[in-house]
Amino acid sequence: MKRGFVFWSAILFLGALMLAAVFADRIAPYDPNLESRTQALHPPVRIHFWDEKGAFHLRPFVYPTQMTYETNMLRSYAEVVKKKCFLRRGSHSVFGVQAPGKLYLLGTDSRGRDIFSRILYGARTSLSIGILGAFVSVTIGFLVGALAGYLGGWVDHFLMRIAEFFIMMPALYLLLALRGALPPTLDSFQVYLLIILIMSAIGWGGIARVIRGMVLSLRERDYVLAARVLGRKTPEILLRHILPHTYGYLTVIVSISVPGYIFGESFLSVLGLGIQEPAISWGNLLTESLSYSVVRFHPWVLYPGLFIFLTAICFNLIGDYLKAAQSSEHVSGEVGI
Repeated sequence: MKRGFVFWSAILFLGALMLAAVFADRIAPYDPNLESRTQALHPPVRIHFWDEKGAFHLRPFVYPTQMTYETNMLRSYAEVVKKKCFLRRGSHSVFGVQAPGKLYLLGTDSRGRDIFSRILYGARTSLSIGILGAFVSVTIGFLVGALAGYLGGWVDHFLMRIAEFFIMMPALYLLLALRGALPPTLDSFQVYLLIILIMSAIGWGGIARVIRGMVLSLRERDYVLAARVLGRKTPEILLRHILPHTYGYLTVIVSISVPGYIFGESFLSVLGLGIQEPAISWGNLLTESLSYSVVRFHPWVLYPGLFIFLTAICFNLIGDYLKAAQSSEHVSGEVGI
C-alpha cells in the first residue's frame, strides 16, 4: 500500500510538472525573458489572506514591495502594507496580480526575471532532453544487444567490444570530450540535439549487454524457432517475438535513466557547454548559484536545483516500483509453474 502511494504520488507530480511545462505560456505569470532590473534578486512574495488589521479576505492578495540598499549595497525588499494587490487573471496567463504588486512566487534572478516562469519554460528543455535521451539510448541498446544475441558469432563479438568500450570509458570525461570537440558557434537547437545524441551514445552500452543476455535465451524458444522455420526475416522476429519480452526491463531502465540525462544537461549548461542564453533549461538557471555570496544572501536562486532533485527522485521511485512489480510477477510465474 505504501509503495503504491509513493508510486502514484510520483506519477502525479511528474504529470503535473509536464502539463505545466506544456502549458507554460498560459500558466507562467511573466515572460521568462522579461527583465526588471529594479526588481533584481527579489525574494519570493508572500500571498496573504489576512490583512494588517487581522481581517480575512477570501480572495488572496500580495503587498507591493519597496527596495532599499543596506550595507555593502545589498538589496532589501520590504512590504508596503498600505495597499492590497489582489490576485487575478493575467493579461496573457491564468495567474496575475493587480498593479503595482508583483507575483514572484519563487523570487527573481540577478536580472529581475521571474524564476517560477523560467522554471516552467526550462522544464520543456530539461525534461525533453531526459526523456528523449533515455529513449534514444534504449533504442540503440536494444538494437545492438538484440542483433548481437540473435545473430551471434563475429557480429556478437564485434558489437559487444564496441559496447564494452563505451562502458569502460568514464562517462563524465567522455561527455566533456565529445562536447568540447564540437564548435562553439552552434545555435541552441543544434546544441539541444547534440546533447541528446552525445549522452545517448554514452549510455547504451550497459543496456545492450543486458538485452544480449535476454535474447540469447529467447532465441531458443519454440515460437522464435517456429518463426525461423516459416521464413520470417530477422527484423520481424526481433520486433514481434523478442521485443515484447523485454518491455519490462526497458520500461524500468527508461525511468531510471531519465534523471541521469537531466543531470548531464545541467552539468554541461552550468559549465557553459550546454544550453545557453537566451534558451532556457534548468541547468543554465543554476549558473547564478555558482556564486557563494548570491546563494548566501539570495538562496531562492537554488529553486531550479530543487526541481531537478524532485524530478530525479520521482523517476527513481517509479523505476523502483516497476522493478519490484516485475520481480514479484516473475516470482509468481515461477510458483505457478
